[in-house]
Amino acid sequence: MIRPALALFAALVPFNAQVAIAAPVDATASYVVTVGGINVALVDIDLDDNGASYSLDLSAKVTGLGSVVASGTASAMASGASAGSSLQSQRFTLETRANGEQFNVSVNFAGREVSAFQVEPPVLDNYDRVPLERSHLSGVGDFLSAFVLKGNGLEQSLCERTHRVFTGVERFDIRTAFLDFDEATSPRTGYQGPLVACSLSYKPVSGHFESSEMTNYLAETSRMIIWYAPLGESGYFIPYRVNIGTSMGDLSMVLTGATQ
Repeated sequence: MIRPALALFAALVPFNAQVAIAAPVDATASYVVTVGGINVALVDIDLDDNGASYSLDLSAKVTGLGSVVASGTASAMASGASAGSSLQSQRFTLETRANGEQFNVSVNFAGREVSAFQVEPPVLDNYDRVPLERSHLSGVGDFLSAFVLKGNGLEQSLCERTHRVFTGVERFDIRTAFLDFDEATSPRTGYQGPLVACSLSYKPVSGHFESSEMTNYLAETSRMIIWYAPLGESGYFIPYRVNIGTSMGDLSMVLTGATQ
């Protein structure tokens, strides 16, 4: 099963570039998610930023693909401070509905420290689940905010980051590194223009199950790339495409439209 947290990834740690948002931002980005070329989900993400605080709202409709992805819906919300050079999480919530079951996560952050979290229904601590430790919940953020970067331009430095993520269930690190500059040309996507491509590497820390095939695959594969595009002149950069190679074909999330 492909979990929303792993499909969307990561959260930010401090970034040293100096950047200021000159005007409020109100934007929406839409994506299609495919596995092996088959559409499995439609995703909309709304971003609002008044120069001091931000909110991100995600809604997804999953059509499913056999035993790989369950049909259902997902919604997530992240909010926090935006006045600095990166987004700093203060609250994150996630709700998924599939196969008649509902799953809810709520996480509060204070200065990149997890101050409280709740998961319903609770995740059972089976013998092969790596225990969460208090030290793992320091210097972290939510995975949704990681997909929205701030910077001075489409530069290599956008890629040079380590994302320390706590989803409410799992704690993992995502490292990104510069690969190349690229160009989006397809008229079927929501953007045409310059891009920066970053490699992704995943390191599980705690909260995961050692027997999880998905966790072990993501930790071992080098076939993960994310392309970033500028969100107009806002100073924000959003994913244009995310690509993960799997045994069933590429898992891909592609921007289909963006408005601001």
